[in-house]
Formats: sequence, C-alpha cells, structure tokens
Amino acid sequence: MAKEKMVKEITSMEEDFAKWYTDVCLKAELIDYASVKGCMIIRPYGYAIWENIQSIVDGLFKEKGHENVYMPLFIPESLLQKEKDHVEGFAPEVAWVTMGGDEPLEERLCVRPTSETLFCDHFKNIVHSYRDLPKLYNQWCSVVRWEKTTRPFLRSREFLWQEGHTLHATAEEAKAETEQQLNIYADFAEKYLCMPVIKGQKTEKERFAGAEATYTIEALMHDGKALQSGTSHFFGDGFSRAYDVTYTDKDNKQIYPFQTSWGISTRLIGAIIMAHGDDSGLVLPPAVAPIQTVIIPIATHKEGVLQKANEITERLKKVCRVKMDATDQTPGWKFSEYEMKGVPLRLEIGPRDIENNQCVVVRRDNGEKIVVGLDELETRIPEILKEYADGLYSKALDRKINMTYDAKNLDEMKEIAENKPGFIRAMWCGDRACEDELKEVAGVTSRCIPFEQEHISDTCVCCGKKAEKMLYWGKAY
Repeated sequence: MAKEKMVKEITSMEEDFAKWYTDVCLKAELIDYASVKGCMIIRPYGYAIWENIQSIVDGLFKEKGHENVYMPLFIPESLLQKEKDHVEGFAPEVAWVTMGGDEPLEERLCVRPTSETLFCDHFKNIVHSYRDLPKLYNQWCSVVRWEKTTRPFLRSREFLWQEGHTLHATAEEAKAETEQQLNIYADFAEKYLCMPVIKGQKTEKERFAGAEATYTIEALMHDGKALQSGTSHFFGDGFSRAYDVTYTDKDNKQIYPFQTSWGISTRLIGAIIMAHGDDSGLVLPPAVAPIQTVIIPIATHKEGVLQKANEITERLKKVCRVKMDATDQTPGWKFSEYEMKGVPLRLEIGPRDIENNQCVVVRRDNGEKIVVGLDELETRIPEILKEYADGLYSKALDRKINMTYDAKNLDEMKEIAENKPGFIRAMWCGDRACEDELKEVAGVTSRCIPFEQEHISDTCVCCGKKAEKMLYWGKAY
C-alpha cells in the first residue's frame, strides 16, 4: 500500500509529460523552486549527480591537456560590444548591473551569459609568441540568461555548466579541437549516460552567435522531442580580430590565432530524467548515480540482520557507491523511495537470506530480481551494474531507431510531425527560407546536418528543388 501511494504522487508520463517531469524533479528531491523567478535550487541529490558528471568530464578534458581557469562574473558593456554578431545573439537574454552599492556605475556590467569576450581579453594579454600556443582552457561556472519561459534543468535563468575556450596557431588545429571535444561529449553521453546521440553540424540559422561553425550532439527524449545536449564551436579568427589577439610566428609575422569554445550544462540532468525515467520516477545511469546500490535490511529487529547489512555495506564500498538504510520506515516505503530516486540496484537482506548465505538484488530499470550469494557480491554487483547500463543504452537506442522517420515531401513532413513524435530525416536544399517555412508549417526545427549522411531523396523536402544535405528535424526543448 505504501509503495502504491508513493507512485501515485507522480503524474503518469502518458497523462501529462511536462507534469511528470516536474513531479520527478521535485519529488526525487533534485530541485526546489527559488524566490527568484526562473531560478532553481539544486538540492544535494541533484547536485551529487552534477558532481559525478563534472568529475568524469573534467577527467576526460584533462586527459587531452586542458587546464581549468576561472573568469570574472561580470563583463563590461564595451568589451561585449566588440564582436557584433556575438552581442546581437545574446542581447535579448542579458542581465545588466547598473549600480555598485549606492553609486551608479560609469559603465554597465553584463552578468556573463557566456565568456568568449573575457577569454579574448585575457588571451590578448598572455599570448605573444607561437611558443605560447595552444591555450587549452576550461571553466566550470554558472551563467545567466534572462529566459522568458523556464523549466528545471532544461532552461533556467542561472545554470551551471563548463565552457571550454581554446586558442590555436592554425585553423586546422582549431577545427580538430572542435571535433575532438564534440566526440568527447558524444562518448560521454553514450558510455556514461547510456544515451545515444546524433552528431552533426548546425545550420547557419541555428549556429552559435559569432561562430563560423557549430557542432552538436542531439538526443531523443521519451516524448519524442529532441534535446541539444552539448555543442562545440569553431570561431575561425573572427574573435581574435575583434579583440586584437595576435601572436608572432616563427617568421616574425603578426598572426591572428584561431579559437574554439564548447560546453555542456546541468541540462544533461534533464536529459537523463527524460531519456530513462518512468512512471515510478528517475532511472539513473550507474556512472552518475549518487547511490549505485541501496541496502535494505528486512526485519531489523531480528538478531544479526543489521550487523550483516553493515558488513555487506563495508564490503561493497570497495566496488560501488553504496548506502544502507536502517531507518524505521517500512521496507515498502523504502523500496518506493529509492525507486523514485532512480537508484540502480536494491539489495534486500533478511534473516532467511542470511541463513541461506544469499541476498536478493533488484534492478531499477526492469524490476528483475537476482539471487546473489553473499560470497560473490564484490564480483556480481559490478557485473549487474554493467548489465543494467547496457540495458539502459539498448532501450534508449531502440526508442531512437523506432522513433526516427523519413519524409520525402512537405505533406509527409507535416503528417509525421503532427502524428509521430521523434526525429524526422529529410533532404534540404540549403535555403534558409525553406528552414523557416518548415518551422512555420510543420512546427519542426533543424536539429543537425549529421556527419553520417544518407540519401533519402533527390529533392528538398520543402521546395522540391535539388537537395544538398540530409538533415535531422524535430520538435525540441
């Protein structure tokens, strides 16, 4: 009865997906609403997921030679104005500081929406010679974008992220960096978050303000909407020219270096919720789950049960993140609580289990009950976690495959967009007018031009003229 009551507190995703998502964020104790509209409080459980993401990704960056730095929160207006496309792209979302204490500021300060301008200003001061290159920097911080419509993790006025900023002697080096970082994001999403993604390039309309090229990983959520889950940008030497960043090459010539930037954010937590969750709550990938195995002792009043549960906890600490719950809540309540929080494995241990030198391990994703000998735990728990992670990826991949459709003309595009949530693959002539029209008449946006091209037809899905590329289209968060 306790389990049923807990589960009913979460709206069914079939009934109302947006409400289901919000229920999970709140009831799994990931967030709370803040007194500042559009901002969220990330609670300890939600922040622990972010810490695990941060720890893994930071390690992947450092393997490639990146160093962490920290830039100021504020950007002088004059500095922001130097790159025209960049400032125009962010202007509608910028928050401004106009007072310092009781005194009006001589110059408005922007609360950083992103830090390209600050990095350029810094690079100008520290890069003088080809010997100073490359500069491979990354920053973990928060940024502010004054969004009109907000939703926890997916779109909030302040959010946490990492932003990489690198400087290179040649365009080829910078392009290689851009692609390398996109591949790191894709590998992280697939191997650690168990979430298949499409890798590709954004159209000119959708690319980052001031970039020459933007690359993206796009994931498909449970409701068939796409989620941009990481981006990597090649800037050419445009920012260097705007901010007068130069270096002296081996021939003693003054050269403008080439730049990149790339980022992922707490939006990935939203991706995890919507890619793997179910009507009972979160389903977490083991790599980022704050608790990988929860131990529930049964009949704790009986002699030896708590002692054995404690002993197993200590043993499992060597192979996974483990918690033992010896509180006075009922086992049914605990089962429901840890299901809601998405803990991958639940280990039940009671008097009869101890007698038989075994325990029951229950998988969160499919409810499978596995009897494991107590002597095998250190070996079997990591194996079951691996099977569980593979299962999550496989299920998400099946969904992506089954919810990807091909459209050859506008009528097909409209029919699919209206009745079949998911990715739509279709050919495009490269004309911005067609991209705009598809958004207008079918409600879809271009998600990316995939690196792996396939030939759907000879003509553009919108205008019928000769097609240039195959694109993924869809409705998106």
